Amino acid sequence: MKSTNRRSFLKQSTAAVAASSTLPNFFIGKAGAAPSSKLNIAHVGAGGIAKMAYGPSKNENTVALCDIDETKFGEHAKSFPHLEKAKKFSDFREMLDKVGDDIDAVCINTPDHTHFAATMEAMQRGKHVFTQKPLTHNIWQARTLQKAKEKYGVVTVMGNQGHTYDGIRSLREWYEADTFGQVREVHCWSPGPSYGSRYFRMPDQFPPPAMEVPSHIDWDLWVGPAETDLPYNNLFHPLTWRGYYDFGSGILGDWFPHIGDGPVWILDLYDPISAELVSQTDVPAGVAARSSVVKWEFEKRGTKEPCTMYWHNGTNRPETPKDWGWGEVPNSGSFFIGDTKTAFLDNRSNNPRLTSKEDMIAFKEAGFPAEKYPRVKADGPVGEWIQAIKGEGPEPGSNFDYAAPFAETTCLGVMAMRAGGKIEWDAKKMKITNRPELNSLVKEPVRKGWEYGEDLWS
Repeated sequence: MKSTNRRSFLKQSTAAVAASSTLPNFFIGKAGAAPSSKLNIAHVGAGGIAKMAYGPSKNENTVALCDIDETKFGEHAKSFPHLEKAKKFSDFREMLDKVGDDIDAVCINTPDHTHFAATMEAMQRGKHVFTQKPLTHNIWQARTLQKAKEKYGVVTVMGNQGHTYDGIRSLREWYEADTFGQVREVHCWSPGPSYGSRYFRMPDQFPPPAMEVPSHIDWDLWVGPAETDLPYNNLFHPLTWRGYYDFGSGILGDWFPHIGDGPVWILDLYDPISAELVSQTDVPAGVAARSSVVKWEFEKRGTKEPCTMYWHNGTNRPETPKDWGWGEVPNSGSFFIGDTKTAFLDNRSNNPRLTSKEDMIAFKEAGFPAEKYPRVKADGPVGEWIQAIKGEGPEPGSNFDYAAPFAETTCLGVMAMRAGGKIEWDAKKMKITNRPELNSLVKEPVRKGWEYGEDLWS
């Protein structure tokens, strides 16, 4: 999609957040069902992070669960007994073939490398989709999902909770009221990846040795679209796939959709002209490093001056602003370095403040700018999505017209981590200009039988 059209989409997406009007009613489920009926929802990925979707959707009908690991069907059963009656599948394609007529909407809770395939399979069958962050594993997939949203007309949302919080809206209002001036530099940081934790494991050797596949796991379906030589090893499943680039996107892909949400949305940080790996600890090829610094460069966007955004993870931390007056600096968040003041958001792009406590007190006493962006009255992105499907609320703020360009910025940063050095990016042509051999990462090859979305480009 051409850059001009993409930016037009983004303006429309922002307007959707600001507008008070709601979407027209959708026909839900079988013919004749009223818009206020309960939704019939399926979940692809039944364990782990699926819990985030189970709570807000518990008052709807969960009609199907899909997971390649049979043990995952019972992982959250005690907390969510309504899942017990759902039909169980290992292949989301088979699920949609067999019970698709009974499904209105699908929550995608899989590892990163399967997000695109599962989301496209649901969308092309007319199902509304909630997809976990990061939205996609590469840039071509992100642009294709934005095309799919336009073609299929379904309600979409990415699962970055902070985009439904008040704080991200407040800071945008402060910025647009010129509270801290033009922002030419942004720093985002996170302490991870914490190898040895629940989500990241550092291998003794990489690639790891092959292990026997347990009988309750369909490893071929877990690999799905990924064209990889990596064998089954419990290093990857369950949960600890994030640190391996064939399947995950490292800590940047895991947390930038939260921490970077504020900077990207508030400052229109789309279509970077470059991404560069500034530093990184030694790590085997294909494995995410313990500590990294990535830098993106953005040209002038309307009245917004050119901007440099940094991502710091692990032991790398940005310099603390000299006027920071709030005690110990949180272990993750973002700084907006303005011409006149510096602002801060936390790790979910919430709880905004000026770094100077004195300035913040004076600002509050003078009165915050009027609310311009309506606050979300829903239980996170899943609740917001359900309301929109039923015609009871506006289109989700993190719909794919926003989430896809955001994913592109994310993916370019991950590519810099994977390849090292600097990547010069032509967003209009969707090409890396200085290192053409890396364009294979823009649109990664997939295994036969897992091709989606090619028709949307013709």
